[in-house]
Amino acid sequence: MITSAKKNPEQAQASNRILIGTEIEGDMKSNGDIRIDGVVKGNVNISGKLVIGEKGKVEGEVICANATVSGLLKGKAEVKELLTLTETAVVKGDVVTGKLAVQPGAELTGTCSMGSVVRKMNEKSDSSNERSQETA
Repeated sequence: MITSAKKNPEQAQASNRILIGTEIEGDMKSNGDIRIDGVVKGNVNISGKLVIGEKGKVEGEVICANATVSGLLKGKAEVKELLTLTETAVVKGDVVTGKLAVQPGAELTGTCSMGSVVRKMNEKSDSSNERSQETA
């Protein structure tokens, strides 16, 4: 794996890690994957996968393609594909996702919209916005 990272330096930078003991205040944006074992207070917007470890904490809005939560997520989360909550996960806030996997013991406090309901809601809001613009 090290040799492939040397051949393709962009791939080596596609995965980021915030270790235990690290605290970040502010918004984060990345085209790769992020694993958070520390604390992030701010919005996280990534195009890849977000992993929040058992000791990890995120307070803010999260937008990503896939996510696995084992720690604390406090705030709104928009996961385009699959959100996995492990048995140690604590989620406090509104969740919008394509698919949801919840292991026994995970905590979810807030609202959850998933699957075709999300697509229908987006279609309805788009069509109602078009109608309101036509009448204006």
